[in-house]
Amino acid sequence: MRPRINVGGIRERLMQSASRIALMTFLFVAVMFVGSVPAFAQVDLTGVWNPNIQDEDNPERLQGPSMVEFVGLPINDQARAWGLAYRSSRLSLPEHQCQVHVVEYIHRGPMAMRIWEERDPISGQLIAIRENINTYEQFRTIWMDGRPRPSEYAPHTWMGFSTGVWEGNMLTVTTTHIKQGWHRRGNIPASDETTVIEHFVKHGNTLVHISVTEDPIYLAEPLIKSEDFTLSADPNNFNPYWPCEYTDEGEFARGYVPSYFAGEHPYLSQYAAEHNLPQEVTLGGAETMYPEYRSKVKSLPVAVYPPK
Repeated sequence: MRPRINVGGIRERLMQSASRIALMTFLFVAVMFVGSVPAFAQVDLTGVWNPNIQDEDNPERLQGPSMVEFVGLPINDQARAWGLAYRSSRLSLPEHQCQVHVVEYIHRGPMAMRIWEERDPISGQLIAIRENINTYEQFRTIWMDGRPRPSEYAPHTWMGFSTGVWEGNMLTVTTTHIKQGWHRRGNIPASDETTVIEHFVKHGNTLVHISVTEDPIYLAEPLIKSEDFTLSADPNNFNPYWPCEYTDEGEFARGYVPSYFAGEHPYLSQYAAEHNLPQEVTLGGAETMYPEYRSKVKSLPVAVYPPK
């Protein structure tokens, strides 16, 4: 006798298998589609951007800070000692004349930048956001493809190693492997252990740049700064060249480094006296960043210059 075949059972299993195949095919196509299409909230930052220096922190960013003006900066004792030893004529030395602004400061000074995207020619996937900053002719890459951070022993550069992610319509960038430089031109040093987290937010033709810098060597707390940039109407209105050549200015004997010894800064109280401030306020520190510090200021004596 021939065995009886359960046709209904076979049909049911075939339908289940077909359903699983259809579901897997749909999921595969969906994943491929999502992987090849940019996230909904991504923003195109492409263009030439100029800083709004005339309206934002003009004296510090164009002219440079005054001596012993550390108000509201979360520096520690080591950074303060470095700043009090600094003389502006140090920048006349050949090895410092063309010293590049490191990434945690370069957006702060006079500059312009061109931003563009690098995408995979086949999938259209965003690989990197490129930035050309004309101050000292710097090129920066912000990797957007999820690549790992290099070894802690990898070389450090002026612009460091940057990776970015989109958080809604905000680009968040984390940068490490930065050379030693400064948090503020000249008198506030930055170590090569600095980590910078930046946020780029575009509002029409305005780009807001916010940086949060951590430095275990020179900062007691994170240093937060912000700058605004305006989109240039002419994309060709960008000069990428910043010619800087070392020259022998002949001001000092060979090997001499302009500086002040501890306790011998001749202008220690000048800025404080001119602005009717206590000396302690101008020496900075994390405490000076907070509103509560105002009550303490009222109890401190105002500085006098020249000292009596």
